Amino acid sequence: MLTNIKTPKVYDQVIEEIKNKIKNGEIKKGDKLPSEREMAESLGVSRTSVREALRALEVIGLVESRQGAGNYIRTNFNNSLFEPLSIMFMLQESSPKEMYDLRETLELQCAKLSAKNIEDNELEFLTAILDRMYVAESEEESLELDIKFHYLLAKTSRNVLLINVLEVISQLMDEFIKKSRMQILHEGNTRENLLEIHENLVRALKCRDELKVLSAMKEHFDLIRKAYGY
Repeated sequence: MLTNIKTPKVYDQVIEEIKNKIKNGEIKKGDKLPSEREMAESLGVSRTSVREALRALEVIGLVESRQGAGNYIRTNFNNSLFEPLSIMFMLQESSPKEMYDLRETLELQCAKLSAKNIEDNELEFLTAILDRMYVAESEEESLELDIKFHYLLAKTSRNVLLINVLEVISQLMDEFIKKSRMQILHEGNTRENLLEIHENLVRALKCRDELKVLSAMKEHFDLIRKAYGY
């Protein structure tokens, strides 16, 4: 059971107790939490303190309240959890070079993992996105497809933590992809140059050759680096 709490900071301690149970593996995704009354009795605190703690955890997206069913640890950590972190990153006012370094580090690792983890249907989806990029009628449409391509590729890595980090910085990432495309095209490259790089990446993934996949992804980042003059 939960450890009895006797401290002035009851609200924070209730949260800390729940977090500790998650860290220790005693509470897992999808688990139903004890009722407010049960937690209050077990912890030796008021139901109001428990309710405030649960509300705080619900706000950050860790806990969800189901009408008539109680409180549960979320199974799907969507934007409700990632958005505050994304805003925090934006407030840091990172430089384009820092964003480039971060994206390169994350996506190269994702690509490496994707080489061995990608499934046939995912390759078909990537190919379909690439085909649509070839016939896109505007840069806005090309940008949207480019973003979809990279996020799908990241998901094929099968590394939940890498995917979560990319979701946290998704707003920064989307803006960086947009600016990178503009800079690349401004430096005299063509849309066909970008498409060829994506084509090389898909071709390497179909071979499931880690070295070829990394080489294709590095080619992509070399184009960005040269466009920015890094």
